[in-house]
Formats: sequence, structure tokens, C-alpha cells
Amino acid sequence: MIPSETSKLHKFFGKGRFLYYKKGETILRPGDIPQGAFFLKKGYVRLYSICESGKELTLIIFKPEDFFPMMWTFNSSPNTYYLESMTTAEVWRAPKDKFLQFVKSNPDALFELTGKILVRLGGLVNRMEYLAFGNASQKVASILMICAERFGEKQDNNAIINIPLTHKDIAMLVGMTRETVSIEIKKLERKGTISYKGRSIIVKNIRKLQKESLLNN
Repeated sequence: MIPSETSKLHKFFGKGRFLYYKKGETILRPGDIPQGAFFLKKGYVRLYSICESGKELTLIIFKPEDFFPMMWTFNSSPNTYYLESMTTAEVWRAPKDKFLQFVKSNPDALFELTGKILVRLGGLVNRMEYLAFGNASQKVASILMICAERFGEKQDNNAIINIPLTHKDIAMLVGMTRETVSIEIKKLERKGTISYKGRSIIVKNIRKLQKESLLNN
């Protein structure tokens, strides 16, 4: 996805500091005080937490034209999460006070940001539902459906998920072991529901995948 250069957010952040991150590089750690509001120009960044046992849970995957950290930016809440680049990432960073002044004086930009925040909230609510009620196959099918909706290029009943998701990445999204995720992915491949093209997942039948998930309704 190429950010729209006509977007007010794009123009505002384009005047900020440009930052480049390698794949797997940490952008923020819990307790870090951010140096400003970040706007993702290119690549993918994940926000995750680590429990006492060392298990990671990915909470949000940011894509181009997303901004972070949200809670710190708007209400100065301490950052308690890790932010890591899943791919090489190009980011703009602007001072927090200038960013807040910008959105206050540009209601249309604030409206755009609100829409992005609500998309994240909807995704988190869906994931809470299947983490609580779904079995292993439903959890994997559900997260692939969400990724197809959010990151996919759709054509008719097919979709290509552009973000390179490993089995470990999917496991960290659904709170399962990589081994269990691999088993469920193989089942979907055998059914002809998904396949791989390089590192991209191809959803060959969206309606069939939806029936396998908790998002059928």
C-alpha cells in the first residue's frame, strides 16, 4: 500500500524526522518515553507484550499510514508495550505537541485518525471473542480472515495477504504454539482454502475460510 500524498496526515508528518528500521529492529520498549508521534510510511510494525513466562502476544499490526503510540500521544499514558518492525520500515516522527496542535486545528485529519483507531478496536474485539470461545482451527481461520481484510489484495473470492506472516507470527497473534498453528495451516492447505506464493499467503476461497472461522456471522 502506497500512502496517499494528498492526505493531510501524510503532508504533516512528511515535514518531520525520517527514520529507517531494519526487519526485527525494536522501535520502542516498555518504559521508553517516545520522542514523538510516529507515522508509518512503508512496511509493517507490530505492537506486542511479553508475559512472565516469556511468551509473546502480538496485539496490533500497523500498516502504512498508521500512527503510534496512540495512548501515549493522546493522553500521555506510559508506554507498556514493545514496538518492532516486522519488515524494513520507513517512519516519520513529529513532536507530540505539534501533532496535537495539528489535529485540533484540522478536524478532517482527526476524523481520519478516529477511523483508524476504531478499526484497531474492532480487530481487538474480534480477537478477544475467538481467543475466548474458539478452538484451534477457528482461531487460525479467524486471524487469516482478519489479515485478508486488513492487509489483503482481494479479487472476487480470492485474496493475497501481502504481509509476510510466518507460523510463529500467526501463533503470537492467536496465543497458540507454533506447532499447533502449523498443523492447522496444513489442514487449510489440504482443503484448498489457502496456499503460499513465496512468503505471501493466498486465500483461495474467502467464503470457505469464513465458514471455518468465528467470523461467519
